[in-house]
Amino acid sequence: MLDATQQQPLVTRLNRIEGQIRGIRRMVQEPRLCIEILQQLAAAEAALNRISLAVFKHHVDSCVPAGVQLGEDETRKRLTELVDIFDRFSQ
Repeated sequence: MLDATQQQPLVTRLNRIEGQIRGIRRMVQEPRLCIEILQQLAAAEAALNRISLAVFKHHVDSCVPAGVQLGEDETRKRLTELVDIFDRFSQ
């Protein structure tokens, strides 16, 4: 799990993305040019991907090794989770 020092920057980024999403919703309602909306959607998606990568990195650096120390069954479980989540991100 993420500790407080890791959580705070991610929460700050998520708050910023939340503002971006509200802005995108306003753009759709106004309406605005499709290209402008698409650019903002791409920026929000990239920001979410950066958060995903940070959490993924933490999982690989901390959670997986901790599972390895708990024995073979837990190692298999953590590695299976890792493969599953990697598969989701690669689609």
